[in-house]
Amino acid sequence: MALPGGPEHMRIGVDVGGTNTDAVLMAGHQVVAWSKSPTTADVSTGIQNAIQSILSDSGVSPKDISVVMIGTTHFTNAFVERKHLLEVGVLRLALPAARGIPPLADWPEEMKRAIGEHIFDVSGSYQYDGRTNSALDEAAVAAAADEMVRRGLKSVAITGVFSHVKPDMELRAGEIVAERAPGVSISLSHRIGRLGMLERENATVMNACLADLSTRVVRSFGEALQRLKIDAPFFVSQNDGTLMSGATVQKYPVLTFASGPTNSMRGAAYLSGLKNAIVADIGGTTTDVGVLVNGFPRESSVTVDIGGVRTNFRMPDILSVGLGGGSIVRTGGAVSVGPDSVGFELIRQARVFGGDVLTASDIAVAAGLAEMGDKSRVSDLAPDLVSRALAAIQFKVAEAVDRMRTSAEALPLILVGGGAVLVSGAVPGAAEIVRPEYAAVANAIGAAIAQVSGEVDRVFAYAEIGRDTALGAASAEAIEQAVAAGAARQTVQVIDVEEVPLAYVPGGAVRLRVRAVGDLVH
Repeated sequence: MALPGGPEHMRIGVDVGGTNTDAVLMAGHQVVAWSKSPTTADVSTGIQNAIQSILSDSGVSPKDISVVMIGTTHFTNAFVERKHLLEVGVLRLALPAARGIPPLADWPEEMKRAIGEHIFDVSGSYQYDGRTNSALDEAAVAAAADEMVRRGLKSVAITGVFSHVKPDMELRAGEIVAERAPGVSISLSHRIGRLGMLERENATVMNACLADLSTRVVRSFGEALQRLKIDAPFFVSQNDGTLMSGATVQKYPVLTFASGPTNSMRGAAYLSGLKNAIVADIGGTTTDVGVLVNGFPRESSVTVDIGGVRTNFRMPDILSVGLGGGSIVRTGGAVSVGPDSVGFELIRQARVFGGDVLTASDIAVAAGLAEMGDKSRVSDLAPDLVSRALAAIQFKVAEAVDRMRTSAEALPLILVGGGAVLVSGAVPGAAEIVRPEYAAVANAIGAAIAQVSGEVDRVFAYAEIGRDTALGAASAEAIEQAVAAGAARQTVQVIDVEEVPLAYVPGGAVRLRVRAVGDLVH
């Protein structure tokens, strides 16, 4: 097989979903092979099986693979399900301010029990422009670290007031904790969250409780590639559509949350050639609907609730509804589809596969929209029932699309995911329906073509330094962050600039967020 671009451009993208694990092998811009298989209880084994499948189908040697990109639900699932979480020491640098609302105040009780309530408040904070509000009490930090050691804690989350503007106190507190508690994992809030201390603190604690799991998951990914004899670096998708190294994932696992829908949207943009559109990723369990802006997912502008905890780190603006190929269809009275699903049990429980559960996939087969399993097993379904079930599916998708629109302008609707066959007609509010080739594995393609990013989110005093100077400084820093993360400097571009004046703060203060992305250096 002649492959454009040569072996040095061969890369693998993998995306692990709740129902399926998808993998693609790409050479340059060409998809060489792809696979879709049920997600296994041991996710790493599923990844290994998926990669083995595409290597076998293509005849490509493992030594010709230059890079592997993986999108995973490991960390999101662990946090939401309260599994494999460490107890966390929560160190807040905020006294004498910020006494009113203690750390973890808005966390669900069962989540507090899972991570413990090991809270330590010490003096130290900045004002919005980086001036010192109160000096860091280093002795109190040391005492807190000693107590954490006594309690046997293995992970610490450190948060300071306006630390994303000036991180010096967080960095110093981290040094002290590292000295007094060697081997403890340390999460610093200025590297994770944004403006808004409580939400940033929550995100940092979430990150800290996943520290042990992140180490084990990254190690298992590496071991899976070794068993496949793939001697190539691997990267993991984060939730802004870009990549981070295995070492970075170990430090910031929380940044992988919602990377699955993000991969699908990036893949949809790549496959369709559209930069601005609505994307509906219809999987086996859920349909995720988002909006592409300049080829990247529109980010949420509000705090995001994850497992009952409010956070403010970057997350795609995604609406998830209970609709997928495994959605259970109920026919008593009005026909309903979902939100519950047979998930990865589809190949055993759906009627076309010999089961006794009527699913959306069975409806698609009965309607002639898909070919899978044994069609004769749904031949007894009444045409009226099939029509009403399809109408219910169509309504759910149309409603989700309408909720994601922010203007009356009709945008193209890109359908991707293995369940995209469920949508058979026009969708109100969509200018056109686009079904790109390889739509079923758009998520894995999104992982394979992902880039590397850098971002600055800070308050600048325009009255003091001027808008142009602030924009230049923020853009330069975002570019340097992207390069440091592994982007080729000549490919890095600033793709997003957001300015929000802070009317309640003196000095012409403006919250400035600048994002830059570039291609990964191979």
